[in-house]
Amino acid sequence: MNVQEKTIAALAPLFSTPPYPNTDTPVEQLRENADKRDTTEEGIRRNGIIERDYQTSGFHLDIQCTHDQLVEINRRLFDLDYFLETITGIDWIRENQLEAVYDYSRYDFDLCRVVVRVRVDRDKPHLPTITPIYTGAAWHEREAHDFFGIIFDDHPNLIPLLLPEDADFHPLLKDFKA
Repeated sequence: MNVQEKTIAALAPLFSTPPYPNTDTPVEQLRENADKRDTTEEGIRRNGIIERDYQTSGFHLDIQCTHDQLVEINRRLFDLDYFLETITGIDWIRENQLEAVYDYSRYDFDLCRVVVRVRVDRDKPHLPTITPIYTGAAWHEREAHDFFGIIFDDHPNLIPLLLPEDADFHPLLKDFKA
């Protein structure tokens, strides 16, 4: 069993639906049909695991979860020797949601990159912190809080990282006016 299969086996019990198979268009076909590419937006996805084509997406596994599943997913990824690369955010202003995006990889030669996405209401942008699992997440969570206003509950030091301490704005929100 390769790392991707082990990761799916560890995470699949957290979801009510089986992993979705890879439906990405192969990169060669994308190159051939670049002028005919479908630009339709995907829209809001259901929670679960999607297998992706690494050449077209940059990830092997794309996971959408709830805030209640986030900590357990991180525990399982940590136990499978994944490290956290980064945390960022996306403002889905039309859906009145914010999305936190967590990127993971491994140090060994069996490459498997994982992205975990979790959405919250813009009005109540609370997520649990993952710093007890990945201590380096403290910096990433502070940055996501600065730029998007996502509040990481129980964070040990959720003070501004890059913005002034008295900043009452989040500059990467789509409705931010400078």
